[in-house]
Amino acid sequence: MPYQIAGIDVHKKMLAVVVADVEVEGDYHFERLKVGTSPAQLCAFADCLVEREVDEVVMESTAQYWRPVWEALEQYWRPVRRTRAGASPVSGTLHLAQAQSNRGAGGRKRDFPDAERLVKRLAAQELTLSFVPDAEQRLWRTVMRRKYQVTRNRVQLHNRLESLLEEAHIKLSSLVSDLLGTSARRMLQALADGESDPATLASLADQRLRATAAQLCDAFRACTTLNPVYRRLVKLTLEELRLIEDHLAQLDHQMAQLLAQHHDAVQRLAEVPGLGADSAQQLIAEVGATAATFPSPKHLASWMGACPGSEESAGVNYSHRCPKGNRQMRRVVNQAANAAAKAKGTIFAIVYRRLVPRLGHAQAIGAIAHRLCRLIWKILHQGIRYEERGPAVSAEAKKVRARKMIRELRSLGYRVEQLPAPSSSPA
Repeated sequence: MPYQIAGIDVHKKMLAVVVADVEVEGDYHFERLKVGTSPAQLCAFADCLVEREVDEVVMESTAQYWRPVWEALEQYWRPVRRTRAGASPVSGTLHLAQAQSNRGAGGRKRDFPDAERLVKRLAAQELTLSFVPDAEQRLWRTVMRRKYQVTRNRVQLHNRLESLLEEAHIKLSSLVSDLLGTSARRMLQALADGESDPATLASLADQRLRATAAQLCDAFRACTTLNPVYRRLVKLTLEELRLIEDHLAQLDHQMAQLLAQHHDAVQRLAEVPGLGADSAQQLIAEVGATAATFPSPKHLASWMGACPGSEESAGVNYSHRCPKGNRQMRRVVNQAANAAAKAKGTIFAIVYRRLVPRLGHAQAIGAIAHRLCRLIWKILHQGIRYEERGPAVSAEAKKVRARKMIRELRSLGYRVEQLPAPSSSPA
């Protein structure tokens, strides 16, 4: 029975498509098509694949241009063979191949041969395929990644504002911990509106601010002779900051609506040390509300790149460097691992103190990130809640270690007597 596979080399304005029967013996006979990427042309292309009874489609992940092709085929492509008796379990499947795994020899980069190579390597199981979630989860990812980009813009804006104030000889950032906080923003807004008296500007600070009025007056001393250009630039920066914060608020509201049905999963993840509501939403956007795509925590850790790599030759492993995984997931989990290592009384802080003398900070954080990754899978996949057992585990570990040291010392000939623990009550 023939089994047709289509390979697509994706470009912005055109698709180089080849179709071949991979059940034949010998070389494949490829049929070549050139297709446009407009919505109408993609819809017609999906009907063309149905007419040719194509069973599987594989395409290369070229920038963002693969996304409309994928969504069009996901919506309009309905393989006939999928409904027949005895159909292959992968019949009707879309595959997204990483471009590096389909790389050809140097100087031999052409459109249709690249598409043919996709089909050959898919049939030989030599391609590295990417995980593409369903349409709803892709929408979650779009919102959360947009929020991350806007948050980075806010950090960049903070740095530009500090550079501008230093250039204008206004040393406010040396006295306040947050240049975009309430007190600093109130003073900067008055500065942008034309206020030039240092004492008046200093009086706008909150009483809880550690800097004294004299220090603030000295920081704003340059305001008396400040060029009006700097006032206008500060005003533009504050307006841009308000716009960014408004966008962040709208994105938070949008994400809360999208994950309204999965509020319990967000809450359970937020209970883990180092995580919060925002990071829980980011994790669910990347792996799904139940992490159903990953059959075990090991698969999730491997996909994220939170496990040791293997570079073996002649029976010798030359590198344990972690493989490249999902960048968004690694960023969130590594940030959570750093926060969890600083959380007092948690098992992660205990593990960090135990590992850091031997492994160093970076590898100890990597080990905690691996534990967090496995914990995230269990919480999402099995629907359990996090239980903190850090202090209890620590006390038991101390007893075990004490018994082990006593045995070792006695085996060396020392006479060891275990004294009772001192009483904590006052004398």
